[in-house]
Amino acid sequence: MATPKLDDVFSFSAFDPSKFSDSFRELAEKSVNQSKDAFAKVKEASEDATKTIEATLEKAQAGTVELGLKAIDAVRSNAESTFSHMEALLGVKSVSELFELQSAFARKQAEAAVEQIKSMQETSRKVAEDVSKPSKDAAQKVASIFKAA
Repeated sequence: MATPKLDDVFSFSAFDPSKFSDSFRELAEKSVNQSKDAFAKVKEASEDATKTIEATLEKAQAGTVELGLKAIDAVRSNAESTFSHMEALLGVKSVSELFELQSAFARKQAEAAVEQIKSMQETSRKVAEDVSKPSKDAAQKVASIFKAA
């Protein structure tokens, strides 16, 4: 039996440093490219989120103004109606005329209140839809991206 030479035991004949460095370089390049792609996706997602938040806040602000104007209009209408009623009460000549005028006013105010409530509800519904639309659109975009992937 032949004894192995000392050179053979410690030699790395199977190890080629140039192949190792090529493999390491390829791995590093792949890792860098993946990191760049991930960063680009995160950057795009954060820009989209910022745009969504801005759009939501703009819609909320516009909706708040619209609701405020409706409320002011209702208060103004109710105040004018009340002042007109008070003026009419000053001209009352009998108790029966007072009751008739008062019941007509109460009926008119109840009808006005119903219309004002309907108007406010419709405006609130519209504002809620407008405010939630940017978020819904963003969620649909993200869902479509995941479906494609």
